[in-house]
Formats: sequence, C-alpha cells, structure tokens
Amino acid sequence: MILHNQLKKALYAGVVSFIFFQFAGIIQAQEVLNINIGSLHSWYRSDGSEIEEGGTVIEQQAGLAWPAKYADQDNQAAKAFWIGTTNYTDADQYGGVTYPYKVVHVGPRGADPLREFMPVQDGFKLYGRFKHPDVYVDGNPASDLMFSETEVEVDENLISDRMIYNEVNTSLGITMIRKIYAWGQQYHDNYFVYDYTFINSGNVDPDPDIEQQKTLNGVYFFWQYRYAASREGAQWTDLNSPRWGINEMESSRGETKEPNGGYPAWLAGNTAADSMRLQYAWMGRHSKAAYDLIGSPDVKYGTGRLGSPQYMGNITLHADMSPADHTDDPYQPTTTSFEGSDEPETRPNDQFDPIRMTNEYGWMSKGHRWPRHADVIGDGFPDIYEGTPGGFSNTSGYGPYTMAPGDTIRIILAEGVNGIDRDKCIEVGAKWYEAYKNPSETFTFDLPDGSTTNDKDEYKNAWVFTGEDSLFQTMGRARRNYNLNYQIAVPPPPPALFQVTSGGDRISLSWSDDPESDANFAGYRLYRAIARYDTTFINIFECGTGTGNPVVHEFDDKTVEPSTNYYYYISSFSDGSNNNTNANPSGELESSMFWTRTTQPAKLLRPAGEKLEDIRVVPNPFDIRSRIVQFPGEQDKLAFIDIPGQCIIRIYTERGDLIKTIHHTNGSGSEDWNSETEYGQIVVSGVYIATFEVTEDDPNNPAIHKGDTAIRKFVIIR
Repeated sequence: MILHNQLKKALYAGVVSFIFFQFAGIIQAQEVLNINIGSLHSWYRSDGSEIEEGGTVIEQQAGLAWPAKYADQDNQAAKAFWIGTTNYTDADQYGGVTYPYKVVHVGPRGADPLREFMPVQDGFKLYGRFKHPDVYVDGNPASDLMFSETEVEVDENLISDRMIYNEVNTSLGITMIRKIYAWGQQYHDNYFVYDYTFINSGNVDPDPDIEQQKTLNGVYFFWQYRYAASREGAQWTDLNSPRWGINEMESSRGETKEPNGGYPAWLAGNTAADSMRLQYAWMGRHSKAAYDLIGSPDVKYGTGRLGSPQYMGNITLHADMSPADHTDDPYQPTTTSFEGSDEPETRPNDQFDPIRMTNEYGWMSKGHRWPRHADVIGDGFPDIYEGTPGGFSNTSGYGPYTMAPGDTIRIILAEGVNGIDRDKCIEVGAKWYEAYKNPSETFTFDLPDGSTTNDKDEYKNAWVFTGEDSLFQTMGRARRNYNLNYQIAVPPPPPALFQVTSGGDRISLSWSDDPESDANFAGYRLYRAIARYDTTFINIFECGTGTGNPVVHEFDDKTVEPSTNYYYYISSFSDGSNNNTNANPSGELESSMFWTRTTQPAKLLRPAGEKLEDIRVVPNPFDIRSRIVQFPGEQDKLAFIDIPGQCIIRIYTERGDLIKTIHHTNGSGSEDWNSETEYGQIVVSGVYIATFEVTEDDPNNPAIHKGDTAIRKFVIIR
C-alpha cells in the first residue's frame, strides 16, 4: 500500500500540470443526465452538483425548468456542494499537508473531477420503471425522451419512474452516493427527491483502492442554491442581472430562531411553529426596472403575461442524528443562511488554500442567519442589498458530525418548483398591463381573498405571492411521499408505441395496448396542440371507462386544416381505485404528457386525386443516372400522385408477376415507393405496371367509388 501511494504521489506530481493544460475540457465536459418526465425538468452532473453553466446547454439559467411544457422556464443559475472537516491531513498523493479546516467543493463555478469530487467508474446511470415510449411522426423519431434518454436501465421494481444513481469519491476520503428520484404522476411531478449517503470510505481518488483510514471531525455537508426565476421572464426585462438572480428574494422555514421554535417545536406539538424545514426563493423588485418586477410582467412585447411566477425551493426530509443513530435529527440543518452569490468564497475554490477554506468553513458552520433575507428586504430592492454584485443564494449546512472509518451519514432532500399557472399568468398580467398603459384611468381588481383593490401592483403581486402556498403544497407532497416509503399511487404506464401519420384528409394516430395489463387501467386520452408543441394542448378524444367510447388503439383526426402543423400526445388514465394513500387528491391518475408528446409536426398532405384519370407515376421513366436530382436523399424513390385517398396499389412486372402491394390508407393524394419488392430486393430495369383499386367511397368526391380501378405503366432504367 505504501509503495502504491508513493507511485500515485509521483504520478500526480509529474503529470498534474499536463492533465490540466491538455485536458482542461474534461473539467467542464462531465457526463450529464436529464430527467424530463414531468412538469419539472432538470439536468444532473456526474461529479455531484450542478454548477454554473455546467450542463449541456451553456446558459446562465439552465435547469429546474417549470412549467416545462413551455420554453425558457429555467429557474436555476448555479448550485454548489461542499464537504468540510477540521484538523485534517491530506493524503500523501495530495501533499500530506495538515489544514485546520479542509473543504472540498463542486461548484458553484468550478469543479475538479480529477482530484476533488471524482466520479467512480460506472457510477452514473439512469434507471427507469419502464423504457420511454417510441414516438414517431411520419416514421421519424419525434419525442424529447427519444433523444435525451439514450440509455435507461429498466428496473420494474423501482420506487419511482426515474432514478439517477451517482457515486463520487472525494479527496477527503468521503464517498458520496446520490440517488435522484422523479415521478410522472400529476400531483408529484414537480419535485425531485435527493437521497444522499456519505461514507467515510478512505478512498481519496477514483480507483477502488483505499488510501487512508481516518476519523473525520467537525464534518459539515453544505449546499448552495442560486435560484433565478425564470429565464423567459428575466430575458424580457431587458436587464441582464435578473438572469443570475440579483433580485431574487430568499427565505426559509423551520429554523430554531423562528419565534415559535421552528420545526422541533412543531414536532413537539406547537401548531404555530413552522411545520417544514425548507428554503426557497422568488423574483423580487429591481431598482433599475421601470415597473414593479415581481412576477416579471411582459411589458416588452405588450401582453402583460407574468413571465416569472415561480417559487423554487428545497425541503429537508431526513438528516441522521449521527453515524450511530440514523433517526432524523429535527435540528438539522444547523446552518440556514443567505450568502452573496459573487462573494470571494464562491470563486475560485481551492482545496489547498488554508485561508479560503477557513472562510468557507465559516459559511458552513454559521448557524441560522436571522432575520431572514425576505424580512430584511421587505418592500425594497434586493438587487442593492449590501451592495451585492450578484444577489444572494440560499445555503444550508448539516453537521457537525464525527465520522470514524466506515461510518455513514444519510441526508434526504427534495427540490421543487410551483406557482400560479399559465392561464392565471395571462389573466392577471393582461389586466395589470392595461392599467400600466393607462395610468390616468381607475381600475378595480379582484384579489385572491375576495376583496378588491385599485392598485395594479398590489393586485399582481397578491396573485404571484399565492405561489408560496403552492410551493409549500409541493414540498408537503414530497414529504408525504417520503413518509409513505415512496409508495404513492401511480397511473398506468403510457403506450410503449405511439405513431402519428400525416394524411390527405386526416392525421391518423395509433398506439400499442400494453397499458391495459395494468390492474388500474381505465382508458386513453388524446391531446392536440396547434402550430407549436410548447403550448396548451386540448383533449380531442378519449376512450374507456366513463368516456362513452370503447377502448381502441387508433384514431383519425379529421378536424384538421391545410397548411397547419399539429402536435399530439396520448395518456393512459386509471380508474382511481388505487389512489387512496392521502398523498394527493383522490380520483383517477393520468400518465405524463412528456412520455409521448410529439416534437415534430404532422400536417395534411397532398389532397386526394379528384379523378382516376389524373393518376401519375413520378418520375417516368425512372433513370438511375438522374436519381440524385429526382428525390435528393431518397435516390430509389418513385411517387404515385393524384391517387384516391383510400386504395390498394399493386405493382407487376411486364409479364404479370406481382412484386409489391401497397395499402394506401392515409387519405392523401400521394404514395411513395422505394423500388423494393416484397422481399426487399431493388427492382431491375424494365417496364412495370401499377394498378390502383379504390377501397372506400370518397364522401367528398362522387367521382371516386369503391371498386374503381386504374392502370399505369412506367419504366425503370438502371
């Protein structure tokens, strides 16, 4: 072991600068996995925390997107996770120096996956209760999940719909196992549960060898949350600083400095005390904005719609008393604070700088900062509080713990987003904007409590502030889910296959029947959106229990218009019989739209031919020497055009051998053929005959009747 460590020390001393200069990109190019199955979407890094601009999309605000069915709803600017201890001597390979305070970091701005937070091999995987559905529009992959979930290991006994497993060693010798759980059930799809297990393994690098066996004293686990609501609303303020959260309001609940005693007092029976341990944030006013920025009403484009109604936050579900006592410690976290997001402690972090680490450990062990940020700001401007250059971040520290070799500490958190919905954002914002544009007029506004006001800002803000209760509801549901051992009721899974096919007079949809094996299956619903997929979908068809329609597996949407793009999704719904856990409202449950939402448009194709005499084969002749220009990218294709919407096309050789039968059923006036026989062989040069047999009367064209036929000859030159 000594020789092994000496070799490691020599390796690090000799090549570390080469690694950092030649492979600097590795620091940023960490593996990233996405969870996009519910109304909350986010990304996660293999080194253990989601640092600023550390995902696959390099944006100041990226992650924690809610409501994710709309674009640019990201509410996360940066996160950080630090582990600290006292009187610690580095392993030999890191220099063997003793520090009064040792802190290792991932975020908020940098990360060192080679020497600090080091992902272990095969320690970053996405698991699912089932694979994402295959979704196709006109034969092409057409859902976000088909691209964002490239590898999912299926575990039918998984307690959630998705789980990321993340294992990381640190240079302190503490191994972190992070499990991230997510659900698609409609009452539990806007939060994630983070289950952390910290092990004093003694492993200070990525390989499986154990380098040290030390008792660690004064151990703190410390998180920073730099929230910024939301990218859309922040962008249209025409102020750059809201994008990094400079005007966010921060608050917390449950700390023991709370006048009623906080969460421990609530557990003891004081109903006036805070019932949850949480931290959260929302958009506040801005000193440089020309109007009240709470909720970020759309003045730029003149709709008034509230672009930043979100409340973002996290709750403590469990924190071990000690390595010997794994019951929940109601006094954890022992630190809840708000710290400047651009203070020196946030950049650049250095695990070998004793002065910096002393200051960082001071943050981790600060205790409960009082009064809370939002109480200090009141009706003021958070962007100028304490002369901040970047606003403030919520911080929470758990400890101090003493961890002997092999000891473990478990901490379980949940993080979520909620707020008023899009319809209310449109309604409130439009009324506010009308008053904003007409300051000389008097308006009367209805407040959430049923009273009225003439003050447009009081009206707007009162509705935005109801988002706080919405977030508390979300955090409460996360806690109930945890208390139920994650045994909440779930809907039937979505169909494993969903296909959308453009036609001439309809758009045809079909799906597989596998959800029907679920004991609580009741039926299906189809939804449609027009022009874009990040908008409101409406229900256009349902079948099964209580719908008046028997269960089917196909539907023709005939209420479509030419020159219009359509998007769809299908859901499975339950009969509600299993929804009896009190973790959410009773009644039926419905699978998430994000399983099957199409992101490619379907639209009406060429109209069906008006008469059989118009049928053509294109090109005719087909000449291989011209195939590059005939159908670029589809060089063996021929097209039959101006054909009936419903017909059978049979292709024969000149001597009468049937080589291909095509059932044309999409109602359009065209059908393609890739020059292949029924057996997949490309046809040879020659004269060919195509027959067209009408299979249905055309209700819109009395000239087309079932049984009518037509014949066309065409030539192929190869």
